[in-house]
Amino acid sequence: MKIYFLVIPIIIGILFGAIMISNQEQSSINSMNLSKKNLLEGSTILGNPDAKISIVEFGDYQCTFCYKFHNDTMERILEQYIIEGKVNFTYKDFPLNGPPSAMASEASYCAQEQGKFWEYHDLIYENWEGENTGWLTRDALDRFAEDGQLNLNEFNSCMDNSKYRQKVLKTEQFAREINIDATPSFIIFDDTNAYRIIGAQPFERFEQVLKELG
Repeated sequence: MKIYFLVIPIIIGILFGAIMISNQEQSSINSMNLSKKNLLEGSTILGNPDAKISIVEFGDYQCTFCYKFHNDTMERILEQYIIEGKVNFTYKDFPLNGPPSAMASEASYCAQEQGKFWEYHDLIYENWEGENTGWLTRDALDRFAEDGQLNLNEFNSCMDNSKYRQKVLKTEQFAREINIDATPSFIIFDDTNAYRIIGAQPFERFEQVLKELG
């Protein structure tokens, strides 16, 4: 994933009804207070911010299936939908694997300050070494910042001050409030309907939902 687009906050607040797709069944989630505002506000958006359809991933940088999605499925979504301007994509933090995952999320926002959120996001996955195997350390995050040609003084100051810790915790809490309990989890929506996909499903599952919304 090497093509990056405009980063903006989204402030649209149109409430919409929703339909949930689990791996096997379809069920209503109309009771969930979902809106474009609370799903996208303040997020870093990949692709056309005015695209009709949005995909939000709730992920963990150590998660095996998040890594699998990034390697096996994301590239096709990028090529066929995001680059074409039909869909935009947002990543939200749900660090189920504890402090190292949360620290990586903080680092991604420190990179965002320098306009390199998606580059840094990709570097973490390019250097992925398993789930809870000890690879995701502060030294590793500093090395990724150097590889991404970030200003290291600014990056380290941001990290040392835990500038984005509360942002990560707030996003995790929001995920729990809307019943996210696994990574990766995806909410795919337009102005009217939303669908949920759980796990590193094949591209064809995403394509099915995108066609339904398109």
